[in-house]
Amino acid sequence: MTSAEGTRAANLPARRRADLTAFIQQRGQATIAELAKEFAVSVDTVRRDLDHLAARGLVARTHGGAVPGGELATADSPVADRMNERREAKESIGAAAARLVRDNETLLVNGGTTVLSAVAALGGHRGLTIVTNNLRVPGMVPVQALRDLFVLGGGCRATALVTIGPIRFPDTAGVSADTALIAVGGVSASGLSVSNIPEAQMIQEMMDSASRVVVLADSAKFERRALALICPLSRIDVLVSEQPPGDELAHALDRAGVTLAGPYLPEDG
Repeated sequence: MTSAEGTRAANLPARRRADLTAFIQQRGQATIAELAKEFAVSVDTVRRDLDHLAARGLVARTHGGAVPGGELATADSPVADRMNERREAKESIGAAAARLVRDNETLLVNGGTTVLSAVAALGGHRGLTIVTNNLRVPGMVPVQALRDLFVLGGGCRATALVTIGPIRFPDTAGVSADTALIAVGGVSASGLSVSNIPEAQMIQEMMDSASRVVVLADSAKFERRALALICPLSRIDVLVSEQPPGDELAHALDRAGVTLAGPYLPEDG
C-alpha cells in the first residue's frame, strides 16, 4: 500500500477496517505497529479498529496485535464457551486419540478443550499417570483409569482454566513422560502455534519431556497460524483430526514424517 492509499484508507474507517481484516487473514497474524505502518494511521487508531473488529468476531486480539477470527480466534475466549464449539468433531478426535494411549503410560496433557475429550474417553484404560496444567482434567478423567494425577503449578489463566509455569515438580529437574497429548490453535506448513507466548513455551517443554507427541486439532485449525509458533511439524509424531488435511498441509506433514490418525481412516474407524 502506498502512502497516498494509506491516507485515503485512514479517512475511510469502514474501508480501512475491511482492509485490516483482509491483511490479518492473509498474514495469519499482525502486530499493532505493523498495522499502523501499513495503513498510515496511529497505533491508537489501530487499537480502536481492532477492538471494533474483535467485537464482531472478525479478528481476535492478542498481546500486541491480532489474529484471524473464527475458531482460531476463540483461543482466549472462556473455556465454557469453547467446550460447545465443534463438539462432535472434538469428541471423535478425543476417542481416536484415546485409542493411541497404552495402559500404564505417563501422559502430559496441556490446556484446551479438544484434549478434554481425549481424557474423558480414557475409561477403558488402567494404570495411567497424568500430569497436566489443564484445571478441567481432574474432573473429567475417569477415576478407574488413574494411577496418579498431578496438576502443574504456576500462574492461572482464568479464561482458559490452565496454569502456566515450568514443567517440573519441586525438588526435581523435570518430568519424563511416555506421551504428550497436545491441543493447539493452528496447524500449518510452518508448524504448530497458539495465541499465547507463555503457553507456547510451556507446550515446548511438554514436548521435550515426552517420548511421543500426539497433537489433537480439528480441521478448523488447519492452515492457520496464531501469534506464537510452538515448533515445526517435524517435532510431532501423530496428528489426530476428524477430517484429513488439505493437499498442501498433507504434503508438509508427510515430508515431516507425521502419522495421521482419526475416524476418517479405515484402520481407526
